Parts: sequence; structure tokens; C-alpha cells
Amino acid sequence: MNSTRTRAIVLRRTNYGEADRIVQLLTPTGKKSVIAKGVRREKSRLAGGIELFAICDVVIGEGKGDLGILTSARLVQFYSHIMQDYDRMQFAYQAIKLITKASEMVDEPEWYDILAEVLMALDAHTIALELVQTWFYLHYAGLLGHELNLERDLADSKLSAEQTYRYDETEQGFRQVASGEIGSEHIKLLRLIATRPLKTLAQIGGVEPILGDCLMVARQHAAV
Repeated sequence: MNSTRTRAIVLRRTNYGEADRIVQLLTPTGKKSVIAKGVRREKSRLAGGIELFAICDVVIGEGKGDLGILTSARLVQFYSHIMQDYDRMQFAYQAIKLITKASEMVDEPEWYDILAEVLMALDAHTIALELVQTWFYLHYAGLLGHELNLERDLADSKLSAEQTYRYDETEQGFRQVASGEIGSEHIKLLRLIATRPLKTLAQIGGVEPILGDCLMVARQHAAV
């Protein structure tokens, strides 16, 4: 039987039969569904290797149709600190749910990178939850094909440090408004969040006063 070894993140686990589970995995090459035979038995060697909020090392054998057979599984990194904070845990579930659904429409390997980055950051409580959420929503929207335009407004004018803006949810872009709540500092931060990893962003100080506004824009743009 041919088999493939890969890193994976568990998206969903569904009980099947008396002792098996159907497990949906997100891998660096896309989404895969496997059957973990006997995993619900007390002495199963597979059970500890397919936890949520973890990077797993799995071996998948050929099965019937698109359903592979999970023959080996071990934890590479278990992000246990996520479960110590209710808000972080809830957002981890939301990110998994959104990516599970989005990957059915756009099956891109980058989903794995996005979710792995988010789980790592949620586990590190020194990285602000609002920063993780903003980062996720921007990259989530971008991979779905509607990247936030951080260079030009809805009138096709270059975003200016002298102007203020408001995010237009209907048109999905920035509109120049005299009393707009989005200024040059917001745009700078959003550009950084759109292009830098979370560990790098966590080193930037003084962003707390504007992070909430940036999160609001990112969430509206992602339409979640």
C-alpha cells in the first residue's frame, strides 16, 4: 500500500462505527479526509496524535476513493495554552471553521500556513488577541480573492497621510471622509499586518490605541 507522510492540522473529527473516526486534515498540500481505524479504543496508538490545536505528523495510506487510511500519527507541537484562555480558544475554533468552509471553495495549500501561524500566535499570550484576529481576517480575505486595497481609495486616489477615511463595507474599500476614523497610522499598521508574520508584528509597540479600529476594518472586509 502506497503511503504519504505529511504535517497536518486537524479540522474535524467525526465518530464512525464502533471505534473508528473520520478525520479531516489540513496539510501543506491541501485538505485530506482519512479514516482512523480503532482510534476510539482505549489502547489506540493513533488517538494522541490527532488532537485539535496541534501540528501533527501523520502517515496516510491509500483507501477507497478519496478517503485515506491513517496509519500513524504523532504530535509535533500541541498548543495547549490556547485552551487556558476562553476568548483565544473560541477564536481558534472560529478560524478552523472559517478555513474548513473556505477551503471547500478555494483549495489552496496556503490555508495550512495561515492556520499554523494563527495557532502558534494564539498559544503565545504575549501576542495580543486583536492582532491575531486582524492578521487572520486580512489573510483570509486575501486568499479568497478580495485582498484589502491599502494603496488606493474607492475614488482610485492614492491613500494620503493628510486625509482620513472610513471603510465602506458595501464597496469593500476606503472612502475619504473628513471625519473618518481611519488615518495614516491605521493604514501603516494594516500594511504591516498584511505583509509581516505575527512574531514580527508582536515586537511593534504603541499600536494598542488603533488596533481595535484595524480589527474592525479587517473583520468587515472579511465579511465574518
